[in-house]
Amino acid sequence: MPTVKVTFPGGTRVNANFGKFEVPTDQPIEDGGTDTAPEPYMLFLSSIVTCAGFYVLRFCQQRELPTEGLGMTLDIERNPETRALDKVILAIQLPEGFPEKYHRAIIRAAEMCSVKKALMSAPEFEIVTE
Repeated sequence: MPTVKVTFPGGTRVNANFGKFEVPTDQPIEDGGTDTAPEPYMLFLSSIVTCAGFYVLRFCQQRELPTEGLGMTLDIERNPETRALDKVILAIQLPEGFPEKYHRAIIRAAEMCSVKKALMSAPEFEIVTE
């Protein structure tokens, strides 16, 4: 796994670089940013639903099930006092006519998401200076 390196291109922009990719982030205007890229928290949430979405898509592809109209959404619930993330709700929008016999199985496929698994078994964080 490549090291993720961060650059600070100006303002409130913070970019993550790994391999041949650069992932830009910024903050909304009301938080002092220029709103030129997603904020890091939205990338975090997006990584959960896109990871689960990969497993849902692969499930359908392997069984030659229809994917037109297939989709997913992510919503969250926060603690009203601490603003901490309390719950992540993933919803799978199934194509019309999707076989009922696969409903539970496609949920299990979404649960295979490695990002979700990493959150369920929270890693230790260590922050150092160099």
